[in-house]
Amino acid sequence: MTASNGQPPGREAPATAAADLHSTLQAPRSDSVQYRFWRRLSRHKLGMIGLAMLVILVFTAVFAPIVAGIDPVEMDLKMKNKPPSAEHILGTDAIGRDVWSRLVYGARVSLSVGLVAVGIYTSIALVLGSISGFFGGHVDNVIMRFTDIIMCFPTFLLIITVAAVLPPNIFNIMVIIGIFGWPGMTRLIRGQFLSVRSRDFVTAAVAIGVPNRRIIFRHILPNVVGPVVVAATLGLAGAILTESSLSFLGLGVQQPTPSWGQTLTTAMQLPILENFPWRWLPSAIAIAFAVLSMNFFGDALRDAFDPRMNLD
Repeated sequence: MTASNGQPPGREAPATAAADLHSTLQAPRSDSVQYRFWRRLSRHKLGMIGLAMLVILVFTAVFAPIVAGIDPVEMDLKMKNKPPSAEHILGTDAIGRDVWSRLVYGARVSLSVGLVAVGIYTSIALVLGSISGFFGGHVDNVIMRFTDIIMCFPTFLLIITVAAVLPPNIFNIMVIIGIFGWPGMTRLIRGQFLSVRSRDFVTAAVAIGVPNRRIIFRHILPNVVGPVVVAATLGLAGAILTESSLSFLGLGVQQPTPSWGQTLTTAMQLPILENFPWRWLPSAIAIAFAVLSMNFFGDALRDAFDPRMNLD
């Protein structure tokens, strides 16, 4: 006897079996960790709003020459302090530069500082936190006591002090913020390593003689990526605020490079604060926009990584 497809009973046609296997491999598993993470993340409304805001911000920074349309350092003294118009949609500043153009190019500065600074202190924290949490003992004590000493000093005052000594430029600001931003994340990573190190799969790896480097990078580190990503995302907002504060105080990005914090310095003059709101208000809104978007998305990532959060 043969089945209706011409094959003996109990045997499938090879093509049909291959097709079923292919569809099984390609179909997303609804019980996989990745699927549950993306589902939980996509259901976080504020997180999706924050992601959309971040996409707009990144698009604006990457394509600044197209979005701005005008050179941010081009001056026209005949057009100084002009209110918003069809030619200058956000008006002009005291020397006739287009406010919209400087706002758009300022996004490049803020995002660059945030990304580089967070990248620097995340790298430092990963090294110190991993070593401290994995080896423990005297190594842990030395690293944590050094971390505690750094955390005893007001971080922003340290940043201001160093920024006042070094030449004020964007590269120094990136390095300064990066160097002084690692203590908090180091403690976070150390705590995660201590938690994961005590699990059975790490104990088994140690017992069979797996090298420490392999245990750290292949077994423990992938399990602490989630909290590190969340902390880095939220750290971007803090780095942008720090850069804006330094530029506001005159210790950050210098003229003629556009910067949101630098633009806000004009608000220190009462006549400008009252009579020319277009010169400082857009930068204030842009800073709030950037910080809120990163905080919203960071909160969404934190909730999506935490299975105890009820987002389903």
